[in-house]
Amino acid sequence: NGVLQHTLANPNAPPVLAYAWIGPFVGAAVRPIGGWISDKWGGSIVTQWISIVLVIASAVTGYVMFLAYHSATPEQYFFMFMALFVLLFAASGIGNGSTFRTVGFVFDKDERGPVLGWTSAVAAYGAFIAPVLIGEQIKAGTPQNAFYGFAVFYAVCLVLNWWFYLRKDSEFKNP
Repeated sequence: NGVLQHTLANPNAPPVLAYAWIGPFVGAAVRPIGGWISDKWGGSIVTQWISIVLVIASAVTGYVMFLAYHSATPEQYFFMFMALFVLLFAASGIGNGSTFRTVGFVFDKDERGPVLGWTSAVAAYGAFIAPVLIGEQIKAGTPQNAFYGFAVFYAVCLVLNWWFYLRKDSEFKNP
C-alpha cells in the first residue's frame, strides 16, 4: 500500500539468524590468504585492490538495501544482499592480512608490536561501530546510507594507501 513496513517481520523472508555466522566465518577464514597474497605481491597493492572491492561492494549493498526497502517483496533481495555481505567480509579479511603485512615492513622492530596492538584495537572498534551505524540507519528507515558512508570511508582509505605507499615519490614503496 506504499507504506514502509520495515519494522515488521516478513513471513516470506529466510531465517536471517541462520545465515548470520557466514560473513564473520568467511572473513576470519580468508585473513591468512590476505597475508599470503601480500607476501607475493606486496601489502599495499593488495590493500589497494581490496579497497576498490570494498568501495564497490559497499555502494552496491546500499543500493540493494534501498531497493529492498522500497519493494513490496523485499525477500527477493535477500540472497543478493547476503552474497554482497559475504564479499564485504571476505574483502575485509584479506585486507586485514595485507594491513598486518604492511605494518611489519613500515615500522621498526621495536614499534611493530605497539602498532599491531593499536591496529587490532581499531579493527575491534570497527567490528563494534559498523553494526551500530547500520542499526541506527535501519531505525531511521535508510540503511543504505550506512553502506554509502562505508563506501566513502573506503574511498578515503584507497587514496591514503595510494598516497603513502604506491605513488611515485612515496617513502615506502609497496611494503
